[in-house]
Amino acid sequence: MARIVAFVPDLLFGSRVLEAVRGAGHEGVLVADAGALARELPRARGLIADLTADASARLELLGALRPPELPVLAFYSHVEADVREAALAAGLELVVPRSRMAREGAALVDRLLASIQ
Repeated sequence: MARIVAFVPDLLFGSRVLEAVRGAGHEGVLVADAGALARELPRARGLIADLTADASARLELLGALRPPELPVLAFYSHVEADVREAALAAGLELVVPRSRMAREGAALVDRLLASIQ
């Protein structure tokens, strides 16, 4: 069982993300701000990041806080393809539309963790 940090300020959708993490058999921790993210990242085996709002600021924050070996699953609004490109350019491993995160969350978590084994 891996510890996955979900950086999802939208608490309603964040609870869905945690359900997906638990559905994949892992421990999930939901954080909504930079301070909590910084506290939780050292113990994480994976990170899920919401890029649906303030994407450039969140990508910058992830660049500053994320250990390079920590895999990231990020999701974005499907109408903002430029966010996907920026996230991939920033080195995030798996970047999907929010709707796909909602539909396939547990499978995406499994795929993310498979990338580090």
